[in-house]
Amino acid sequence: MTQTATPPPTQAPIVSVQGLSMVFPVPGGQTVALQDANLQIMPGEFVSLIGPSGCGKTTLLRLMADLIAPTGGELTVNGGTPSKAREGRAYGYVFQAPALMDWRNVLANVRLPLEVMNSPREARNTRAREMLKLVGLEKFERSYPWQLSGGMQQRVSIARALAFDPPILLMDEPFGALDEITRENLNLELLRLWRETGKTVVFVTHSISEAVFLSSRVVVMTARPGKIEGIVNIDLPQPRDDTSREDPRFFEYATQIRELLRRGHS
Repeated sequence: MTQTATPPPTQAPIVSVQGLSMVFPVPGGQTVALQDANLQIMPGEFVSLIGPSGCGKTTLLRLMADLIAPTGGELTVNGGTPSKAREGRAYGYVFQAPALMDWRNVLANVRLPLEVMNSPREARNTRAREMLKLVGLEKFERSYPWQLSGGMQQRVSIARALAFDPPILLMDEPFGALDEITRENLNLELLRLWRETGKTVVFVTHSISEAVFLSSRVVVMTARPGKIEGIVNIDLPQPRDDTSREDPRFFEYATQIRELLRRGHS
């Protein structure tokens, strides 16, 4: 169903966005990347952000991650400011590119955040191996990133983001550069990880079908200045599989999102 406001929550949101704006200075003026955005994300949700290029999807994700500071409005992450969430390691961030270190093997890449946290050596190796098993790469711990396919590299990136057990996973179009078959397989893997870990996932995508398949809710954004045009609740049964894409409701949700995108682009 399409709606413009989140139903009253039964518990505190893990991410709360109220009147959020982001303006970037540019030579001779300014660019309004995000304008008066309002959104609440509840613990355990899988929420996708979709919209045309330049609409503020990644900007909103970067604001949640405290990579940039908003120019207006209020934003809380995991019950506090984005800065406190970053300092408390409340989220893992998966970028568009895997951003792995070629000189470190797979196991060393996954345990890197734990090294930064000064975790005991044996504990971080154990945790890194657990995460590699979770993403199905336990046999590749001694391999190097350049020896892996693009899809496998992204799975290593996801394992690294989960290594320190954050409650929130922020994902910035992580499968956009992959071929369709690999992308669909990783969609299935990501849903499995979401079910098994209970994380809250905020996922940026340009793909309508990907958003419908993965999400519990899809946030549709307008062309710049980025606003939230509407929110679509995705009520498809879990666990989802390839047959979910053949459900008549799948096409209904895709149509709703497409119509919101067209309305927000006009």
